[in-house]
Amino acid sequence: MGGTMDGTKRQRRGDTRQRIQDVALELFAEQGYEKTSLREIAERLDVTKAALYYHFKTKEEILVSIFEDLSQPIEELIEWGKGQPHTLETKREIVRRYHEALSEARPLFRFMQENQGTVKELRIGEMFRHRMMGMRDILVDPDASLADQVRCVSAVFTMHAGMFALNDLPGTDEEKNQAVLEVAWDLVAQAHAGTRTPAEAS
Repeated sequence: MGGTMDGTKRQRRGDTRQRIQDVALELFAEQGYEKTSLREIAERLDVTKAALYYHFKTKEEILVSIFEDLSQPIEELIEWGKGQPHTLETKREIVRRYHEALSEARPLFRFMQENQGTVKELRIGEMFRHRMMGMRDILVDPDASLADQVRCVSAVFTMHAGMFALNDLPGTDEEKNQAVLEVAWDLVAQAHAGTRTPAEAS
């Protein structure tokens, strides 16, 4: 976890608000959201609870702010995609940018994967669902069959799985990332072409 968080800190360097977000996410990942208190976050930061309250009143406020900041590139991608033609080139670019955005926000999405029950009960659960529906809408053609809609959604979740489910597979991180992208691209290309298996055609 330390390596990924270090990368995030380099990209999001600076003010106290961001330090609070980084430390809180570290603690949430280490010991779970429910078991982490504001007092522990303040202690890790070496600040008073009053100083922490100046920026955030609750743990959920911190988590929502992390989600909003780290998922902003995804929201921007969705808005961009809405104005683009439904070409295969556009969809490949959407997949590439989404994969890149996930990589930048890896600590957050890993936390969300490992704490699905908690996330479901918090506001970020609905926010995440909204993002996923937006990604689906810019990848799926309006007249796509159900199978092709599933292919597009599967492409998105293939990229999610690539963040945490491939650790035991052989190959470097770069090779795994490229393999994830290729599989996601293949699924989107099949959906775009309306490809059917023999079983589906019968």
